[in-house]
Amino acid sequence: MFKIFEDGLRPVYWQNDQLHLIDQRKLPNEETVIILEKAPDVAVAIKNMVVRGAPAIGITAAYGVVLAARAAYAASPDHWQTVIETEMQQLAEARPTAVNLAWALERMKACFSKITGNPVSILLEEAKRIHQEDIDANHRMGDLGAALLPSNCRVLTHCNAGALATGGYGTALGVIRSAYAAGKINQVYADETRPWLQGARLTAYELLQDNIPVTLLADSAAAALMQQKRVDWIIVGSDRITANGDVANKIGTYNLAVLARQHGIKLMVVAPISTVDMNLADGSQIVIEERATDEVLTIGGDRIAPSGAKAWNPSFDVTPASFVDVIVTEKGVVEKPTREGLAELLSL
Repeated sequence: MFKIFEDGLRPVYWQNDQLHLIDQRKLPNEETVIILEKAPDVAVAIKNMVVRGAPAIGITAAYGVVLAARAAYAASPDHWQTVIETEMQQLAEARPTAVNLAWALERMKACFSKITGNPVSILLEEAKRIHQEDIDANHRMGDLGAALLPSNCRVLTHCNAGALATGGYGTALGVIRSAYAAGKINQVYADETRPWLQGARLTAYELLQDNIPVTLLADSAAAALMQQKRVDWIIVGSDRITANGDVANKIGTYNLAVLARQHGIKLMVVAPISTVDMNLADGSQIVIEERATDEVLTIGGDRIAPSGAKAWNPSFDVTPASFVDVIVTEKGVVEKPTREGLAELLSL
């Protein structure tokens, strides 16, 4: 059983000088916490989906730097900044698509030049600051996004962009939580989200923990749902947003965006400002992670495809900015996102 904080679930937390991660691979059937004390183990946990979701990955990596610094300082107090480089690189390579990972590592590294002596306390303070800033940002985004929704709204979400994908509260689910609390939502649908079933396992779990009713549907049923005029808004998170407003998110998001345009349904992307990558001009420059084919060929370890069948398993897809109605960040909202609109938001 894992710790429940005052504001709900947190997939990542620091306790007793150790990093604690909810093992999201085992939810909802097992509530298990993995305790880590070494940075290479943190990198493996990120890669193997113990923790997932761009903000949560970034926060986890920040705490991983603390563990790396502790080991490096113990091994070589005078040269810890050199010793730490290998483990920093392992963390950086754990999941390439989520920009928050690189962002968090760079922010932690920016502290190095100010440190004399043992680096652990200063780096831990910075990691905790990154964590708390994300939670605060999620509550702010929840309020901003909820304000855009009409009364009696019916929403569809994809993958898991909730507390389990962030420091706490959530991005897309943060909007849904805030809107539900305000009495504006009367129906939440969640795609199952193959092949990891984050919608079925994690989003449904989170919503029911908060006593928010949820209806699951197979990814392929979304078109029929829209055709029957049973959904008003699609609300999703993002792992990377490029300078022009293109959005990388869990595979299947682009499907929803195309369907939404066909059926006159609005698409809201909810993500912290750290997800915006102004170094990439557009979505064609995003590195899309491809994962093991067994994730498609099996379910729960049981093979579902015949021997010899091949699979293609991109973890993300890119939705063009022209399909996005609004991007919600903690700094504000950009409707019909453009390069100029995002640049203006970043300058605030």
